[in-house]
Amino acid sequence: MSRIRAAYYDPEGTKFGIPTFWWQGAPSGYATRRQLRAAGLRPGGQPIAAQVMWRGVGGTRVAYLYRVDLARPKRTATPAQRAAIDKALIARRTCRVCGTVRPYCIPRSLGECVDCAYPKETAA
Repeated sequence: MSRIRAAYYDPEGTKFGIPTFWWQGAPSGYATRRQLRAAGLRPGGQPIAAQVMWRGVGGTRVAYLYRVDLARPKRTATPAQRAAIDKALIARRTCRVCGTVRPYCIPRSLGECVDCAYPKETAA
């Protein structure tokens, strides 16, 4: 085991407070939030079970791990929630000046669509 790996190996949690492993050295049964999400799971209120530490840009980096056996299935939005989200997204694309629904979100800095903010000069 290299010195770098040994510096981050604390399976009992005496040095860092929780079980700590080196990069790609965690045993099976643990997963990060991103790994849980890819598997269709969520932490479900459980505390952080362990961590992975490694040297990275700017110093020591940490990724928290959760127990897979305690993870719960991801919740899905109800039809009413999906409808509310769709309405909110349409409102973000609707210009307040001309009322046109644009294929992009209206910039908050302008408060109106680009065509209304920067009208083209007419050739007279």
